[in-house]
Amino acid sequence: MMKTPFGDRIRLARENKIFDQKKLAGKAGVVVRTLQRWEKGEQVPDGNYLLRLARITGVRPEWLLTGDGKMYPEPRPHGKVIPIDTEMLLRKVSLVKIPLLSSVPAGRTAVLFHPEYVEKYITVDNLKDDNAFALVVRGKSMAPRIEDGDIVVVSPRQEVRNGDICVIRVNDEDVLKKIKIDENYVHLIPLNTSFEPVTVRKRDVAFIWKVIRVIKNL
Repeated sequence: MMKTPFGDRIRLARENKIFDQKKLAGKAGVVVRTLQRWEKGEQVPDGNYLLRLARITGVRPEWLLTGDGKMYPEPRPHGKVIPIDTEMLLRKVSLVKIPLLSSVPAGRTAVLFHPEYVEKYITVDNLKDDNAFALVVRGKSMAPRIEDGDIVVVSPRQEVRNGDICVIRVNDEDVLKKIKIDENYVHLIPLNTSFEPVTVRKRDVAFIWKVIRVIKNL
């Protein structure tokens, strides 16, 4: 049986509760635009908002996250005997702390961030790269998908492909852009059409690290 996409599961949970987007967004503590992005599959809420959506709509968090199992929890029987959800016991959601470093520009290139300087740590779930770290975004060139003040989680290990959003270091300066790589050049492409793409030589690029998650500044 084919699973419904993640965004469709949020929409289904909302509609079954007879909530419109404005009402669910208000109860979840986000703006309507953020909920719309979740339902369209453009973004995925972090663990805290996932649990909040599940609690508000009454669905199982595991179903909302993965599509596995039943949509709603089994009703508890009367009396003092409470059944154990063995599926929940067997399923682990790993929470890890990663360093939040200084900002990365989503605009013109700027001075590089310093991996040795940790401003603080943030907690994220289900992360598979021990070397991952987070950066605060400054600038508007990646709006509306990634906006000023958002946090991006960066993985130095994951394979980079054309079309990925990455942190790129060029001539000792850093920038956040969508990338396209050809034989001799790397094309840095903003999502905001008010900004112009930039092309740099491969030999001037120190690294290209993939953005694997966006945490919205709500």
